[in-house]
Amino acid sequence: MSPHTTLITGATQGLGRGIALDLATRGGTLLLHGRDRTRLDAVAEEVRAAAPDTTVRTYLADLADLDQVHAMAARIRAAEPRLDALVNNAVAGGGAEPLRRELSRQGHELRFAVNHLAPYALIRDLLPLLIASAPARVVNVASIGQEAIEFDNVMLEHDYEGLRAYCRSKLAMIMATFELAAELDGTGVTVNTLHPAHLMDTEGVRAYGLTPAVGVEEGVRPTVRLLLDPDLESTTGRYFDRFTDTRAHDQAYDPRARERLMSLTHALID
Repeated sequence: MSPHTTLITGATQGLGRGIALDLATRGGTLLLHGRDRTRLDAVAEEVRAAAPDTTVRTYLADLADLDQVHAMAARIRAAEPRLDALVNNAVAGGGAEPLRRELSRQGHELRFAVNHLAPYALIRDLLPLLIASAPARVVNVASIGQEAIEFDNVMLEHDYEGLRAYCRSKLAMIMATFELAAELDGTGVTVNTLHPAHLMDTEGVRAYGLTPAVGVEEGVRPTVRLLLDPDLESTTGRYFDRFTDTRAHDQAYDPRARERLMSLTHALID
């Protein structure tokens, strides 16, 4: 059985769509997020057609705008009686023009904003609902591509490159995962992160100019496992390379670096 209610961000294509279609066959309620209404409605209809007994509701928000992230979380808290699982899957990749530095609505470097600030803000805003629904699970979709954060150049105002920004933002996501897991220990809410698969056939991989190596389904299986495997019910604060519990970048285990990151993060999302 799937968790009763699962929220998936970035559900309109790629891995998010694949996770939605997989979970739909298991019943329950799916909350699908996207930033394009037409694509969001289309994937919702696709999921309903594949699993008519599964309840599907949609939530629209651009994760490059923290105001929209907070507003979406407020709508979810108001409308949903429970939330058993959250998959932070939405992503800004390296970009089709990797030397063009882009900014979020609030003026933050776009990859840092979408891949780290937005999912962290969403988790924090939904914590009351997750804790009330415990046992609950949060899965943050990260990457094996990780690069140390330079705290005097967090927003990459110097030496910008899209893949570098992506790798730093994914390490930030992993570091925040570890911090949240420690904070939530004993609440019944687990928080884990993973690299789902290497070079999946997604729009982001192709846009950057890379050649996909595997299908999206290769990333669906390890992600869904973190949501559903009963053997992982109490596992929290871990980074997985697909199915293997392994070690992330060394900086993820540096208490001072994590403290600096979280101090900055809280200042930016409030």
